[in-house]
Amino acid sequence: MTDERLTPRDGRSRAPAGPRKINRLTPEERKARGHAARNECPRSGHGHWSPATSRPDPIALLEEQAATRVPELVPLRYGRMLVSPFTFYRGAALIMASDLAATARSGLNAQLCGDAHLSNFGVFASPERQLMFDINDFDETLPGPWEWDVKRLAASFEIAGRDRGFAPEDRRSVVQSGVAEYRTRMLQLAAARNLDVWYAHIEISKLFEELSGSVTKKQRKRAEANVAKARTRDSMQAFSKLTHVVDGQRRIVSDPPLVVPVEDLMTSESDSNALNEQFHALIRTYRRTLETDRRELLESFQYVHAARKVVGVGSVGTRAWILLLLGRDGQDPLFLQAKEAQESVLERFVGKSKYRNHGQRVVAGQRLMQAVSDIFLGWEHVTGFDGEERDFYVRQLRDWKGSADIEAMVPSGMTAYSRMCGATLARAHARSGDRIAIASYLGKGDSFDRAIADFAVSYADQNERDYDAVVQAVKSGRLEAEMGL
Repeated sequence: MTDERLTPRDGRSRAPAGPRKINRLTPEERKARGHAARNECPRSGHGHWSPATSRPDPIALLEEQAATRVPELVPLRYGRMLVSPFTFYRGAALIMASDLAATARSGLNAQLCGDAHLSNFGVFASPERQLMFDINDFDETLPGPWEWDVKRLAASFEIAGRDRGFAPEDRRSVVQSGVAEYRTRMLQLAAARNLDVWYAHIEISKLFEELSGSVTKKQRKRAEANVAKARTRDSMQAFSKLTHVVDGQRRIVSDPPLVVPVEDLMTSESDSNALNEQFHALIRTYRRTLETDRRELLESFQYVHAARKVVGVGSVGTRAWILLLLGRDGQDPLFLQAKEAQESVLERFVGKSKYRNHGQRVVAGQRLMQAVSDIFLGWEHVTGFDGEERDFYVRQLRDWKGSADIEAMVPSGMTAYSRMCGATLARAHARSGDRIAIASYLGKGDSFDRAIADFAVSYADQNERDYDAVVQAVKSGRLEAEMGL
């Protein structure tokens, strides 16, 4: 089997050289800009959704993505998407981006997550070892219409509520509460000073205090247990779970097709040795994208082993590696993940990224939207054994990472979680978008909230139709799906 020969190339930006001229508007002018956008795109207009007559075939869009992925992993991706309409939605970012391109736009942009469904939020550790809540997936990040992120997030809650069997009125309350929180936080951020917006973050300990009145003691206890579990998900936990000793050497355990060590992917020992050498080169060259002090820290670790790992739902089939490094001794591990970064699903609808390297696009977007980011977050460009050039971004595999237990949520708990995600998304958008204009557009009333709740219902119906179409495509043999992994 062929895979990556990691030959580095400088990931230069498409951005023009020289200082960028900035036209600065007064707060009053920015507020007027947002208010005027209501005339071009009424807030109630966001509630409408119906498929265009020229809507692309969703199966064809999935097949298009499959063409650039590892062929033997594509059936696994379809299998994961077919578990339920909710898991299908997680892998349908391109389908929804295509649909959103035909919807109303306010004309106000921000850096987008691009895939802001509820499962792409979670907890992780800051460099100061505080547990933070934030967006945690940026594969599709790109500047674009801020409302696209809001719509994808809202629809994900409607679809999750259906998956949990919630009544329609409970689902609407969940969705509308999250959008209202987004709007309220954006209004607060519009009145804040620039530095205060940049420093804003959501610590889990403070979040529990804010939500104390909206969750039961039982729900809070369950959430605190999940947080305690997240603190154990680090390199040491991965070290004990994912590795063993073979002939005196620490190696990543094989668990095909989910985890496959490099030597099992190559057809000869010389090929696997060559690939290991290329991983050495990747680590040496990727470190130039880190801050100086973090380069120094990375240099204190030595590369030991690597394996290909299947991750997520939407990302299945893209090339992702886990890299084991050791520090002062054999009990001082660092796990890095090198994940392929392809073109954002948004690019064909809002324009190409200014970055030539999609790994750099991901890293730049993550650093802009997250309050704090992984200290080892960086990027690289490589050439594979097949001669294909690919972009990667690198981060820690685990660093106190955790996610909400959606399958155990009741309506009140999902409402609280929806508010958390709405508040987080508003803070992320406020760092790059015109928060004053967006807040002015949203206003103090609930017109936008109700419209997005209407959109979420209509789009959840569309998602179910698309899910059924994929089910039929598998039954007909057009698509091959591997279930249960």
